[in-house]
Amino acid sequence: MTDPVLYEERDDIAIITLNRPHKKNALNNAVIQGVADSIDAATKSSDVAAVVLRGAEGTLTAGYDLTASFGDSDSEAGDDPAGWPTPYGAKGPERRDGAWDPVRDYQFMNNNVRRFMKIWECPKPVLGEITGWAVGGATDLVLCCDLLFMASDAHIGYAPSRIFGTPTTMMWVYRLGLEHAKQFLLTGRAIDAETAHRIGLVSQVFEPGEIAAAIEAEAQRFKHIPANQLALNKMLINQAFENMGLRTTQMMGTFFDGVTRHTEEAYQWTEAFGDKGFRQVIAERDEPWGDYGQRQ
Repeated sequence: MTDPVLYEERDDIAIITLNRPHKKNALNNAVIQGVADSIDAATKSSDVAAVVLRGAEGTLTAGYDLTASFGDSDSEAGDDPAGWPTPYGAKGPERRDGAWDPVRDYQFMNNNVRRFMKIWECPKPVLGEITGWAVGGATDLVLCCDLLFMASDAHIGYAPSRIFGTPTTMMWVYRLGLEHAKQFLLTGRAIDAETAHRIGLVSQVFEPGEIAAAIEAEAQRFKHIPANQLALNKMLINQAFENMGLRTTQMMGTFFDGVTRHTEEAYQWTEAFGDKGFRQVIAERDEPWGDYGQRQ
């Protein structure tokens, strides 16, 4: 077994790598905790000026790992997708054990939000490297970064808004504004790199073979600015969004996420996994839009 998250310090930066490439670096509890622990390590290290967050082998992350929850044959034994309090282990319906407990669901999901927000709260700049796919829960994670770099062939989007989820860290509206947030959250459309750059979602776009070196070079430049200066400026920028109700929006997003997973439509959708298979159901969800499950 390899570590689900790799942490490395070199050349004045910390590099955090999601390391489940055989599962497209899908998020489970070990990955989420590994990222949180790595951010803590980078925060404490006097040798680190900035942090790079990336995924192994060409994909940032495909989002939350739901396959183990619904009997996918490629699942790892004992895999815990993220600690959701349901008998399926993840975001599935709780019909076997009685009524859904919204408070318990919120507490578990909010634990993930708190760990994602360590990126937001880190006093050092955190640069996110979007390669391959950043889908669903991946956006809850990566949109907490300070600066986003994207490979020219990558896509990002919140597909669960079509069924079975709402963004929990809900950075979309704060990073995009009203029109674009509605455009991409109401539809769940995948956003290509060119569009992401045009609407201001990412800072720069690079060819896939160039992005790793480019983001590391940018991160290394922060060593020329005093750490306290960086921390104070980041705090000042962040508090403006905190004052616009970011934490309240996250509380509602996290609670609503649980609600969307326990509607009658959600129950029917997840029950279809047993009949059609996980990948077929996802493909059918995305067929009208021609993205995600249709492309992978």
